[in-house]
Amino acid sequence: MNTVLNISHSILGQPWRWRMLETDARDPGFAPDDLVTQLLLARGCPRDALDAHKAPSIRGFMPDPSIFRDMDRAADRLADAVQSGEQLAIFGDYDVDGATSAALMILLLRDLGLEARPYIPDRMLEGYGPTGPALVRLKDEGATLIVTVDCGAQAFDALATARDAGVDVLVVDHHKCAAALPHAHALVNPNRLDETEGAEHGHLAAVGVAFLLGAALIRTLRGRGYFADRAEPKLLDLLDLVALGTVADVAALRGLNRAFVAQGLKVMAQRRNIGLNALITASRLTRAPTSTDLGFALGPRINAGGRVGKSDLGVRLLITQDPAEAERIAVELDRLNEERRAIEGIVQEAAELIALNQSNRAVLVVAGHGWHPGVIGIVAGRLKEKYGRPALVIALDDAGLGKGSGRSITGVDLGAAVLAAKEQGLLVAGGGHAMAAGLTIAEDQVDPFAAFLSERLEAAVTRAMGDRALLLDAVLTAGGVTPALVTAMELGGPYGMGWPQPRVVAGPVRIIKADVVGNGHVRAIVAGDGGGSLKAVAFRQADTALGQALLGAAPHRRLWLAGRAKIDDWGSRPAAELHIDDAAWAD
Repeated sequence: MNTVLNISHSILGQPWRWRMLETDARDPGFAPDDLVTQLLLARGCPRDALDAHKAPSIRGFMPDPSIFRDMDRAADRLADAVQSGEQLAIFGDYDVDGATSAALMILLLRDLGLEARPYIPDRMLEGYGPTGPALVRLKDEGATLIVTVDCGAQAFDALATARDAGVDVLVVDHHKCAAALPHAHALVNPNRLDETEGAEHGHLAAVGVAFLLGAALIRTLRGRGYFADRAEPKLLDLLDLVALGTVADVAALRGLNRAFVAQGLKVMAQRRNIGLNALITASRLTRAPTSTDLGFALGPRINAGGRVGKSDLGVRLLITQDPAEAERIAVELDRLNEERRAIEGIVQEAAELIALNQSNRAVLVVAGHGWHPGVIGIVAGRLKEKYGRPALVIALDDAGLGKGSGRSITGVDLGAAVLAAKEQGLLVAGGGHAMAAGLTIAEDQVDPFAAFLSERLEAAVTRAMGDRALLLDAVLTAGGVTPALVTAMELGGPYGMGWPQPRVVAGPVRIIKADVVGNGHVRAIVAGDGGGSLKAVAFRQADTALGQALLGAAPHRRLWLAGRAKIDDWGSRPAAELHIDDAAWAD
């Protein structure tokens, strides 16, 4: 692809290229009437699907739930439970996808006249996924049907124990599956290796799979005449939960997921869910949430409880009907989220370990004693951003057992590699999806596991890093970065994993003022050649080549700034600012 502005080596050492697939040779910039079209084409939208992607709807993208293996069997068993008033438990994971999946099922069943019990395992004491003792305890307490959400695809021993105890289990998951499947009454997962049509939807988060099961359940009950004397639940009203879980779980925003998030944001703006309403308030959002807010404001707060031993707070918040209880939980989750930030200094310690012996390894694997297992996923994400490679962080306990969490880069399937390591006997437990994975490992297996990962993924990582370039959508003057431009670009959203936010180049500009603020952020005021100034921020870049270039730029030197245009609404009227990803000298 042609380089943008002939920049083949930026300040961060990467080429700048057009994101466009068909129109690399076009003139820089956009004509006002084709902005959204160009953004959609650049993200792989087929020309004949432009209309559907410009206004993504559930009707336009929703598949027949019956295409998924075991979906009808699961819906039939749930319908039996609803009609006979069985005691039912929803067993969820402790992250956002698990919490929203569990809340969706509970709220839907509540509307159908059945009050299901949530069960979220303690992250520290029980670990990830269902265990035999937990499932048997739920059965002994009266549950005749258990639905696991966002977990269960690898729970062979636990589900065998449940079978022997005589309790039915439905598994609703999206994590990578092995060739053999655990015993369950039904296992609905688009990533089953024996899936056919359903495999097309392997990018769904678990909450998306739960939504499809909800649709199948309503259809089954409708066919049985259940709604002859009662109103059907409004499943679309639960799309706010689907949007939150989808974005927070870093699911690719293509196909059905785009419709889930686009429509879910509309539902969320109405603030119908009492708990989400309280959480939005606690997050100090004064406008309708955006896709970015789901990932960086609301999601981390839902996660905060699970990270510090209060795993069920998220689900309790999302299902409560009491505004006072919602406010109490939301305030506590906000406080816990602030406490979580206080222990993220592990990033520096992990970076020092990498510098000692892993700087050239394809996959970064670091382990340490005393690290809080509740933040290792955040640390892995930071390391991935810093080094541009998959990173996996392991918190070791005094008994020599480690809990690990990993984050990957586009084009490298970390979840499949972790599953392969488990099958090789290197892990006690493990699984995940392409972009994220979790595991349990004995301390003496950390080094063999790290070597296994690097050998297995080296070619994919090399290929992904070789393709590394900053992809851009437009070149503008400093004065061209305006609130109107940001608003227009948002029409090509929602943006997220697999559907990246537009990135523009502004310039050439001179640095008028630059300083360090907050946690190593560089803030700058820049001016263009033709007049017009622009506020720009480079987050966590103060000690990098980019940050140093911004801070040390001579008044006469000009730069091109590449980044994402955003609305700054702190002032009396909205203004645009640029969140800088890279820069290049213009002269």
